[in-house]
Amino acid sequence: MWHLRGRSSVTAAAAAALHKPVAHLRLLLAVSAWSVPAAASNVAAASTTTRGGPSPSAGVAPRAMPSSSSSPPSAAEGTTAAAGGFRLTEPSFLESLMPKKEIGVDRFLAAHPEYDGRGALIAIFDSGVDPAAAGLQTTSDGKPKILDCSTGSGDVDTSKVVKADDDGSIVGASGTHLIINPSWKNPSQEWHVGCKLVYELFTDTLTSRLKKERKKKWDEHNQEAISEALKQLNEFEKKHSKSDDAKQKMAREDLQNRLEYLRKQAEGYDDRGPVIDIVAWHDGDVWRVAVDTQGLEGNKNCGKLADFEPLLNGVAPGAQLISCKIGDTRLGSMETGTGLVRALIAAVEHKCDLINMSYGEPTLLPDYGRFIDLASEVVDKHRIIFISSAGNNGPALNTVGAPGGTSSSIIGVGAYVSPAMAAGAHCVVQAPAEGMEYTWSSRGPTADGDLGVSISAPGGAVAPVPTWTLQSRMLMNGTSMSSPSACGGVALLVSAMKAEGIPLSPYTVRKAIENAAASISDVPEEKLTTGHGLLQVDRAFEYAQQAKELPLVSYRISINQVGKPTSKLRGIYLRGSNTCRQTSEWTVQLDPKFHEDASNMEQLVPFEECLQLHSTDSSVIKIPEYIMVTNNGRTFNIVVNPVNISSGLHYYEVYGIDCKAPWRGPIFRVPITVIKPIALSGEPPALTLSNLSFKSGHIERRFINVPIGASWVEVTMRTSAFDTPRRFFLDTVQICPLKRPIKWEAVVTFSSPSLKNFSFPVEGGLTLELSIAQFWSSGIASHEPTCVDFEIVFHGISVDQKIIGLDGSEAPVRVVARSLLASERLVPVATLNKVKTPYRPVESNLCSLPPSRDRLPSGKQIIALTLTYKFKLEDGAEIKPRVPLLNNRIYDNKFESQYYRISDSNKCVYSSGDVYPNYVKLSKGEYTLQLYIRHDNVQLLEKLKQLVLFIERKLEKKDFIQLSFYSEPDGPTVGNGTFKSSILVPGEPEAFYVGPPSREKLPKNVLPGSVLVGSITYGAVSSFSKKDDQNQHAPASYSISYLIPPSKVDNDKEKGVSSGRKSISERLDDEVRDTKIKFLSGFNQETEDDKSSWTALVASLKSEYPKYTPLLAKILECIVQKATSDDKFSHQKEIIAAADEVVDSIDKEDLAKSLSLKPDPEDEEAQKNKKKMEETRDQLADALYQKGLALAEIESLKTDESTEASAKDVFEENYKELIKWVDAKTTKYGSLTVLRERRCGRFGTALKVLNDMIQDDSEQPKKRLYDLKIQLIEEIGWVHVSAYEKQWMHVRFPPSLPPF
Repeated sequence: MWHLRGRSSVTAAAAAALHKPVAHLRLLLAVSAWSVPAAASNVAAASTTTRGGPSPSAGVAPRAMPSSSSSPPSAAEGTTAAAGGFRLTEPSFLESLMPKKEIGVDRFLAAHPEYDGRGALIAIFDSGVDPAAAGLQTTSDGKPKILDCSTGSGDVDTSKVVKADDDGSIVGASGTHLIINPSWKNPSQEWHVGCKLVYELFTDTLTSRLKKERKKKWDEHNQEAISEALKQLNEFEKKHSKSDDAKQKMAREDLQNRLEYLRKQAEGYDDRGPVIDIVAWHDGDVWRVAVDTQGLEGNKNCGKLADFEPLLNGVAPGAQLISCKIGDTRLGSMETGTGLVRALIAAVEHKCDLINMSYGEPTLLPDYGRFIDLASEVVDKHRIIFISSAGNNGPALNTVGAPGGTSSSIIGVGAYVSPAMAAGAHCVVQAPAEGMEYTWSSRGPTADGDLGVSISAPGGAVAPVPTWTLQSRMLMNGTSMSSPSACGGVALLVSAMKAEGIPLSPYTVRKAIENAAASISDVPEEKLTTGHGLLQVDRAFEYAQQAKELPLVSYRISINQVGKPTSKLRGIYLRGSNTCRQTSEWTVQLDPKFHEDASNMEQLVPFEECLQLHSTDSSVIKIPEYIMVTNNGRTFNIVVNPVNISSGLHYYEVYGIDCKAPWRGPIFRVPITVIKPIALSGEPPALTLSNLSFKSGHIERRFINVPIGASWVEVTMRTSAFDTPRRFFLDTVQICPLKRPIKWEAVVTFSSPSLKNFSFPVEGGLTLELSIAQFWSSGIASHEPTCVDFEIVFHGISVDQKIIGLDGSEAPVRVVARSLLASERLVPVATLNKVKTPYRPVESNLCSLPPSRDRLPSGKQIIALTLTYKFKLEDGAEIKPRVPLLNNRIYDNKFESQYYRISDSNKCVYSSGDVYPNYVKLSKGEYTLQLYIRHDNVQLLEKLKQLVLFIERKLEKKDFIQLSFYSEPDGPTVGNGTFKSSILVPGEPEAFYVGPPSREKLPKNVLPGSVLVGSITYGAVSSFSKKDDQNQHAPASYSISYLIPPSKVDNDKEKGVSSGRKSISERLDDEVRDTKIKFLSGFNQETEDDKSSWTALVASLKSEYPKYTPLLAKILECIVQKATSDDKFSHQKEIIAAADEVVDSIDKEDLAKSLSLKPDPEDEEAQKNKKKMEETRDQLADALYQKGLALAEIESLKTDESTEASAKDVFEENYKELIKWVDAKTTKYGSLTVLRERRCGRFGTALKVLNDMIQDDSEQPKKRLYDLKIQLIEEIGWVHVSAYEKQWMHVRFPPSLPPF
C-alpha cells in the first residue's frame, strides 16, 4: 500500500490517516451525493509560465510536448491577487477544500448539469466504505448511493445450525442468548450462527480509540474493586493484628492475594474487543444476515449526519458505488491477492463503468503478474475504465508503483496542488504563485521505459469522514486522493457519453483525457512527473464528442533493440554512460487493440489508418515520416543518437498523428527517456555541488555513473542563508534488472543553517540518480532561498564473493578484498543473529472454491491449495515464516494469494500475514502454520504441494554470534593468525579467512539442516564523527550464513545398558513384565467385552506382580484416562481405590530415608537407585494427587452433609500427605491446591496458584484452567474481570479456526 513519507507540518495530524488507506475517506472526494453548487466560470490553476521546479539539464533547450490543450486556466473567480500573493474569499476558501475547478468540473457542470455522474457505477477498491458517512446515502437524483459492499477481512464461519426454543431465542456462536425477531421469515427454522471479534473489522485508528475508552471504564470498575479489597484487608489486620493463628495467616494471605491480583490485572490489561454474533438464514428467496451489536458501546449521536456544505460537494454526486474491500484489517489494511481478485470479479458482475484504486507498491517487473493480467482482461473484454494512484514515493524518477504507474491497462494518476488548495486546504501562510506536483508524488518512467504517470489531478481535499473519527471532515493528501478526484471527473465524462449515446470504451476515454489534459509545465522532462497534464473534464468531453464515430481502438507498443534478444519494452530508456556513447536502433511493433467482442468483418478488416510520425527532437531521434496501420499492426524503426547531448535528464517522444483527423492529437506515443550520467574522478571519486539555490518545491537532480568498485557513499549536506526552518527530501535511485529499484531516502529538517552527514549503500557500475528537493510548502512564506552545498564521496571494498556460506564444517572460507577507488581501511565484522529452519508440508489439500464469488469473469473456477506445516519451539522466541518463492511480491506474482496463519492446538490464532510476513513472539510449544494459495490452474498448484517454508527465529542479543577472522587456513583450529584490520591499496588484493562459529556458541535446540544467517561488512565510514557509533561500519552489508551440521553422536548411549548384577533370565523376565505393563495403556475399552477383558488382565498382572508400584501406577493412569461413564460416582471411587493401592505398595519410611541421602556422584549404582526412588516418589505423589481430585469430585456430587464433612476430612488428610513429598503449588499438582483453597473460601490464594500455573509456558494453555479461573472470579464477585476474561476465551479457545 502507499504511505506518505513527507507531509506539510500544518497537516501532519490529518495526513497521518494516509498511513492506512481509508476508502470511506478518499472516495468522498469523487462521489458526494449532494447537490451541485452554481458553477463559477473560471477555475483556479497554474499559469502557463514555467514553475520553480526541476530545471532542464544544462545546455538543453526546452522542447514543447505534443498536446491538444494549453495550460490550466488561471485567476479563479472569488479570489484576489495582491502584492502579498494569493488571496481567498470565504466561498473560494470552501471550494478549495474540495478542489474541482482545477479539473474543469465547474465549467462542465455549468454547461451540463444533468451529467453529474448519473448512470455511472464506480467500484471502489480500498479499505472499505462507511455507508453512514455524509454524502453516501443517495445520489443527486435520489437513487441509493451504495449498491453493494464486499468484505476483505476474512469470512465468518456460520456452518453451525441452531433452532429457536419455545421463547423464540437461540444461543449464538459466542454463547450469548439472542431473541429472534418474530417478523423474520424463515421457513426451515434453521439459523446459521457465527461470531467475530469486532476489532478484526475496524481500522487501527478506531480500534486504538475504542481501546482507550473501554480501558478508562474498565479501570474505574477495577479501582472500585481494589478499594474494596484494600478495605477488607485493613479491617482484617485491624481485627487480627497480633494473631499467630495459622488459619488467620492464610486468610490474611488470601486478602493480600486478591489485592495483588487486581493490581496485576490493571498492569496486564489487553483489550481484545467485544464479540459480535452473526445470524444468517434463508427466507425462502434470498439469504439474509443479522448482526447483534449489543456488545458494542455507542452514543446517541452515532451515525448522525452532520450538516453538509454544498460548496464541499464532491465531483460526481450522481454516480453510484460498490465498495470492494481489498484492505484486510487483520493485516493492518494491507491488500491481499484474494481481496484484489474478488474485487475484480465483483466489478464485472455489477457491470461497473469505472474502478478506482488507491493502493500500490514498488514492483520487480512492470506490467506483469496475475492481478495485472486479470485487470487487463477486465479493461479489454468488459470495458471497465481502471484508474489508480501512481504512488507517493517521489520526488526521484522511477518511483511509480504497481499497479497504477506500471500497467498498460490502468490509468496512473499523479498528485497536483494548486495555489487555491495550498492557501485553503493546507492553510499555508503564502500560496505558491503556480500549481505544481506534490513533492512526494511518484515519478516515471517505469523500468521498461513507459511514461508511468498518465495524468495528474488534485491530490488533497478536506473530505467527509465517518463518525468514528469524531470529526465531520478531515484533510488528506496523497495520490490516494488524486486517483478518486480523477475517477470522479471521468465519471462525469461517462455520464455524459452515456446520455448522448457516445460509445463508451476505456480506450477512447483514456485518449480523450490524455490528449485534452492541460499542460502543467513546458519543460519536456516534467512529463515524467505530471504525465500528459492536469485532467480537464470539459475538454475531454468535447474530444469524446468529436471522436464519436471513430473506431474503439487502442495502440499497444512493443519495442526491441535491434541486435539484442531483450524482452518486450513499452518505451526506450537509456540510462547509463555506455548507452549514451553510441547510436542505437529500435524496432517498434505497433498493434491496434480492439475489445474482445469486436466484429471481424465490421471492425477489424476495414480498419486502416494513415499516420504521420513526429519526434520532439529530430537531432536526436530519427524516424520514418509515415506509416499505414491495419488490424495486424505494423513495425517501424527509431534511431536514437544521444552522443552529443549534455549530461543529465532528457525526455523525447515519437508520436503518430492521423493524417485525416489531425485534431485527434497523438494517436500513440513512444516515450524516450535518456539519462546521461556524469563520470567522476579523484581518489576517492567525489562530486561537489556548491551554492545550490532552493525555493519551495524546487528539485535538483544529478545523475552519476557510480564507479565500478563503489559499495557505499558518504554525503555531507550544508545549508545556509535562510530564516525559517527548511525541510528537504533526499532520494537516490539505481535501476537493476529483475529487481525493485534500489532506493535510499531521507527527510531532513534544518531548523537553522547547519551540516548533516549521511551514508548509504550503492551498486557499482549502475547510474545513480541523486534528487534533492525542498518540500513544496517548506519556507513558502520566506523570500530568502536556501543555499545548499552538497558533497557526495564514493567508497568501496570489492570482494570475490558477496554471499558467504559456511558449510557446517570446521573449514573457514577464504575472502579476497580489493579497493578499486582509493585506499580504504579493511575492517571485517560478521554477525549471525537469526536462524532459519526449513519445513515441508505435513498435509496438502486442494479444493474448488464456491463459484458465487471465486469464479473469474472468464468462467474459470479458482482453486485453493492449503498447505499445513508443523513446528515446535523449545523456548519462547520471535519467529517469522518465509516462503522464498512467493514473499515480497503481490502485483508482480503469478499466484494470487499467500495468506498464512499460525495457531496452536487450541485453535488460537497468534499471527496471520500475507506478502510481507511479520515477526510474532511465541511461547514454548507446538504450532501449526497453514498457507493458503489460490489459482485457477490446478497443475500450477500441484507443483507447490511440497513447497518449502522457512521459520526464521531471532536470536536474543546475548546469543548473537560474532565470527572471527584469520590470516591462516588453520586459524580457527589452532587459534593462531587472527585478522583484525588492514589498509587496502588501490588495485592490490588482500585475502583473509572467515572462521565458522565454535560449537559452544551455537544456539540450543536448533535442528541439523537449519541455517544461521546474518550480515558481514568490510569497511568503515571515514568522514563522520567517531562518537557516532551507528556510523562506524560501512552501510554496505552482505549476507553470510552457517549450515547447522549433524548432531554429535552420543557414545554414552552404548554404555547405557550395563550388565549389572542380574542374570540373563532375570533381565528377560523384567523385559516381559515391562512389555505387559506397557500393553495396558494401549488396551481398547470401548465395549463391555473389552472392559471385562481389561479387568481380567489387570487382575492377572496384580496376581503375577503383587505390590509392584509401576504396574499399579499404570493401572491408575488407565482408569483416570478411561472415558467417564454415566455413573461418575463409581468412576471416582474406582480412581480412589487404585490410588490407595499405589500408596499402599510404597514403603514411605524407606523412601523418605533414601531421598534424604546424597549419593556419591561417581557411584553409578547409587545414582541409579536415587533415580528409581525419585520415580517412586513421583508415582506416590501422582496417586495422592489423583485421589485428591477424585475426593473433591465426589464431594461436589454428594448432598449428604455428614458424608460431605467426612469427605472433607479425608481430602485434607490426603492433601497434607501430598505436600510432604512435593510442592503442591507447582503446575503439575497446582489444580489440587486450587480446589483446596476454593473449598476453604480462600479464592484469592486459589487465583494466585491458578495464575502461576497458567503463566507457566512449559505447555500450551488448557481451557479447564481458564474456565476454573472465571468461576473463581465470579465467586469473588468481580464482574468486570469476569467479562474481560470471557472475551479472551474467544481468542484463546475459539470453536474452530476462522476461514481464510
